[in-house]
Amino acid sequence: MPVCKARAFSQKMFGGIKMAFTAQDVKALREKTGVGMMACKSALTEANGDMDKAIDILREKGLAAATKKASRIAAEGVVLAYNDEEKKVGVLVEVNSETDFVAKNDEFKALVLDIAKTIVEVNPADVEALLESKLHGTDRTVQENLQDKILSIGENMKVRRFVRVEGTVATYIHGGGSVGVMVQFDTDAADNDAFKAMGKDVAMQVAAMSPEYLDEASVPAEVIEHEKGILTAQLAEDEKNKNKPAAVIEKIVMGRIGKFYKENCLMDQQFVKDGDYTVAKYVEKVAKEIGADIKVLGFTRYAKGEGLQKREDNFAEEVASMMG
Repeated sequence: MPVCKARAFSQKMFGGIKMAFTAQDVKALREKTGVGMMACKSALTEANGDMDKAIDILREKGLAAATKKASRIAAEGVVLAYNDEEKKVGVLVEVNSETDFVAKNDEFKALVLDIAKTIVEVNPADVEALLESKLHGTDRTVQENLQDKILSIGENMKVRRFVRVEGTVATYIHGGGSVGVMVQFDTDAADNDAFKAMGKDVAMQVAAMSPEYLDEASVPAEVIEHEKGILTAQLAEDEKNKNKPAAVIEKIVMGRIGKFYKENCLMDQQFVKDGDYTVAKYVEKVAKEIGADIKVLGFTRYAKGEGLQKREDNFAEEVASMMG
């Protein structure tokens, strides 16, 4: 039923012409790019409904800036960061619920913490293995305990994903679990207070600026080639630049690739708390001040519900279904 409705709405909006996308797709593309409805419709038509390709088309025409693939956060629940300093194991885990009310429930939060401790202790290979493991402090599995809470609270819950890291980590949770970050370090100063403060600063940077990569070396070659293609197409549409020699165009493109690195690579980003430093220079400064070796090895950033579609209840449809 919902598919037919979406198609009918699409036909109504677009003159009755059958297309490979719906009006909701046009709306989603507009929200992702900030570009007008008609331009979004045109891009989706050219891309035969492929959202990522439509975004590239809009970027090539200079209408849209680069957009990250994560869609709007829609699901409820919580992201929890747990750092067992004694065992030197850090965990970032996301557990989803249907409503924000349940996400704030003390029973729910206690369950999520026990799930994180289970991940530390068991080191499960994936979510399925985690669900089959005995929950921390109990003789029943994570799945069984989760089912108990579903029955007692009356709302569906799901362990969505987790990452477990052995070694020295710094963590940060924003907004009561809306965003969680874990950053891994290689250092001989794990117990130093200045290092811990710096680690939290870097984790907060990841939460605030959402970098895609650690550093320039971490960016896949195909990503850079893709960006070069987009930038070259943009310049071909630019009246001021399109007739310049190929060597000049290449130089402009590489300059803009440098900007891409500064926006998308953590170590190249301008440090939010002090714009005189990049994150890399800030880490170097702290390392020098405390006489330690500090290297950032990687990071994980989870935003609650990213990429998930929130349930939308339609009262009229619900009543109609009840009436048969």
